[in-house]
Amino acid sequence: MKPIKVGLLGLGTVGIGVVRIVEGNQEDLSSQVGSPIIIEKIAVNNCEKERDIYVDPAKLTENPWDVIRNPEIDVIVEVMGGVEETKAYILEALERGKHIVTANKDLMALYGSEILAKAQENQCDVFYEASVAGGIPIIRTLIEGFSSDRILKIMGIVNGTTNFILTKMSKEGASYDDVLEEAKRLGYAESDPTSDVEGIDAARKMTILGTLGFRTNVELDDVSVRGISQVTKEDIAYAKRLGYEMKLLGIADCEDEHISISVQPTMVRRNHPIASVNGVFNAVYVYGQAVGETMFYGAGAGSMPTATSVVSDLIAVIKNLKLGVNGLKAIVPYKVKKLKNDKQIKYKNFILLHVEDKAGVLAQITQAFAQFDVSLESVVQQPNEHNPFAEIIIVTHDVSKDSMNKVLEHFEGLSVIRTIKSVYRVEG
Repeated sequence: MKPIKVGLLGLGTVGIGVVRIVEGNQEDLSSQVGSPIIIEKIAVNNCEKERDIYVDPAKLTENPWDVIRNPEIDVIVEVMGGVEETKAYILEALERGKHIVTANKDLMALYGSEILAKAQENQCDVFYEASVAGGIPIIRTLIEGFSSDRILKIMGIVNGTTNFILTKMSKEGASYDDVLEEAKRLGYAESDPTSDVEGIDAARKMTILGTLGFRTNVELDDVSVRGISQVTKEDIAYAKRLGYEMKLLGIADCEDEHISISVQPTMVRRNHPIASVNGVFNAVYVYGQAVGETMFYGAGAGSMPTATSVVSDLIAVIKNLKLGVNGLKAIVPYKVKKLKNDKQIKYKNFILLHVEDKAGVLAQITQAFAQFDVSLESVVQQPNEHNPFAEIIIVTHDVSKDSMNKVLEHFEGLSVIRTIKSVYRVEG
């Protein structure tokens, strides 16, 4: 049996996991595809670096083009990260007829449509299951499991770092800054955590999920993004008091062929399944027109969970290679993109106001909501011994983003309102 030869770009945490699985499970993998799988060449930054796994030095190279241009290699597995330079490697590999497996969410969020079009042109596979939610097979599920259904909504915790931070703040009453420092010590957050905590990482993943779920070309600029750096332990305490948990959610929905996609800290009703997803775990909730509610839960990162997704994609590529059907499963967006405007985007809101503690204030506030046709689910006014002002907590019914913005703008001009302390989306 002729072996299938694989080139590996990157030998970091995920790359080492890929080598461990391919070499450690060789008998099982070979039995599935009918051929041995050999990692022929590996591009690394430093061939002399000590690693947690033994690799034949003859297989290492510091030049990625040695992998891309090797005529013996059938499949390229990209786990090196980066965008512009990596894109050049991937496009040339596709030109040379090599199939691609990647875990690179940044690359696929920014250039996925171009890469998939190039793959289709050259009858190559590009699989990228590991780019979203690590070990959860959500991409394959959207492409294959929902192929006969129409997806109406995708809602997910797709960043483990922020979920760890919000979980610790909820369970321990700790401050954001303290938990962020702990996340850095534990290796859950980078030394510069901006991409995670400001929602950029989650937005890139929702770009991919939105494109696949709605079959249209969602771009990063289409995603409304707000991170968790302004979430306070007081916000989370109020959420818990009202029966909610705070989560950074990616939310994509489609109504009358118009879509909206956002990433934002959201108060989730405690009885919703996503509210109980804690720590660094991820979960993606998908609502199909026919199937109804489904949810997928698991490890969102880490060497072995992510490597498992990568190798699963590798096996899928090799099976297609054996059947001669490479390049036939690519989901190239075919629908015209129609984005919702602010009048079409509707959801519940939580608002916390610090106001003058005197008669008539609540009447002015409720009158403002009525003026802009915003219906209220609940209003609670209470004193706060740590605050000279009264606190008013409001939860609206579903209201357009446009109307809510007008209410908040009106509040800025009301002298009785000292601070619009917090505004959050409410789900579940």
